[in-house]
Amino acid sequence: MIYFIKKWNAFPVKAFFVLLLMLSCKQAVKEAYAPEVETLQLFNGKDLTGWIPKITGHRIGENFANTFQVKDSLLVVDFSGYETFNNQFGHLFYEKPFSAYYLTIEYRFLDGQAPGGPEWAYRNSGVMLHSQEPLSMGINQDFPISIEAQFLGGDGSGERPTSNLCTPGTHVKMADTLFTPHCINSNSKTYHNNQWVRASFLVLKDSLIQHYLEGKVVLEYTKPQIGGGNVSNFDAMTKRDGKTLTGGYLALQSESHPIEFKKVELVDLEPFYTDKAKLKEVIDAILKDGN
Repeated sequence: MIYFIKKWNAFPVKAFFVLLLMLSCKQAVKEAYAPEVETLQLFNGKDLTGWIPKITGHRIGENFANTFQVKDSLLVVDFSGYETFNNQFGHLFYEKPFSAYYLTIEYRFLDGQAPGGPEWAYRNSGVMLHSQEPLSMGINQDFPISIEAQFLGGDGSGERPTSNLCTPGTHVKMADTLFTPHCINSNSKTYHNNQWVRASFLVLKDSLIQHYLEGKVVLEYTKPQIGGGNVSNFDAMTKRDGKTLTGGYLALQSESHPIEFKKVELVDLEPFYTDKAKLKEVIDAILKDGN
C-alpha cells in the first residue's frame, strides 16, 4: 500500500517533466525549421491585384488613361491614352509595406516617350523604396517621399548607368557622410535600347541598402531619412525632416516613358532580422542562387 502511494505521488512529477521535455523538443524543432524563406510574387502576371495607382492630379486608386495595365503577362506602363503628359507623374504602389527584404525586378524600356514628357524622363523610371503611404499623398503631389532606385535606359550610344539613387524628400548616408544632392549614379554598365534588365535590392531597414546588377553591388548607402526637396504639393505633416526611414511602401514609376515589368518578387527578411547569423545565412543563399 505504501509502495502504491509513493508511485501515485511520483506520477504527476514525472508526467510534468516528460511533458516539459516534449514541449522543449517541439519548440526546438519549430525554431530550427521555421520561419521558412518564402519568395513573394508581388505581380501575379494576370492583373493589378494588390497594387494601387496614384497619378499626379488624380485621386488615389484612379488609373488615369489606363496608365498601368497588364498585357501578355507583363505589367505595362502605357501612355497611348495621353494627349500630352502634362507632368502627370504616376506611381503604382504595392498595398503592403515592408522593412527588410530582397527585391528583384525585371524591366525593359519600350520606344516612344509620351507627348510633352520632360527631356530628363527619356527612358527613365524606377522603384520607390521606403515610401510614404499612398493614402498620405496630396492629390497634386508629384513624387512620394521615398528613396528612388532609378532605372535609366541607353539609347544605343554613350554611357547611361542604371540602378542609380534619387532622393525625393529624403537624404541618405554614404561612407557615414550625409548625402544631400538629389541623384547619384551607380557604377553599372549601360543597358541599351529595349533589352531586359534584372535589378535587385537588398534593403535592411535603415542599416543598409544595396543595389545589385548581375550579382554585383553597384551602389550602397545607409541611414535613409526624410529631408531635402525635390518633392512638391505634399502634406507638411508627412515630411518630418530628420526622421529615420526603417520601412515603407514600394511603388513603380510612370514618368512619361513606356516600360514593361516581367517580374516583381520579394523575399521578406523581417522574420530573420534580429537573428543576425540566420539573416546572413538567408542572404548568402539568395545571392548564391544568382538573384
